[in-house]
Amino acid sequence: MPVFTIGDCVAYPMHGAGRIAAMEVKNILGEERRYFVLQFPTGDMRVLVPVDSAQESGLRAVIPAEEGHAVLASLSVECPEETTNWNRRYRENLEKMRTGDIYDVAGVVRSLTVRDRTRGLSTGERKMLVTAVHILASELILSLGLSEAEVLDLIEHAV
Repeated sequence: MPVFTIGDCVAYPMHGAGRIAAMEVKNILGEERRYFVLQFPTGDMRVLVPVDSAQESGLRAVIPAEEGHAVLASLSVECPEETTNWNRRYRENLEKMRTGDIYDVAGVVRSLTVRDRTRGLSTGERKMLVTAVHILASELILSLGLSEAEVLDLIEHAV
């Protein structure tokens, strides 16, 4: 029995937050499985998540509005000291993003934005920042009920 239903707002690690638009049955490699069809508030991306392993894959409910405001407030907290090795820093940030925890993603946005303003970013870190902002914004759009432009402005001013 699925924990989520059509219409629920959910967050999916490394993709962001969206709505469960439908459930589909697909036959892949001879095995018939049910999938949640996720549609995101930004872009035209559609993601299929197996219903039977949705929670194990990190699918979770979008945070409530009060927590959305707390996430925005966390963006203005001073960044802890980071490693100077860009490769290690990249791996650490990627691991944070893979957790699916919105505070971890906000921490990546905060640290990379501050680093970009002070020292600049490598091409890989710049792409990661764009991805992290997208993931963070998609969840805040659904959590706070704001437009993409409003959320991006809030993020920019919070960091």
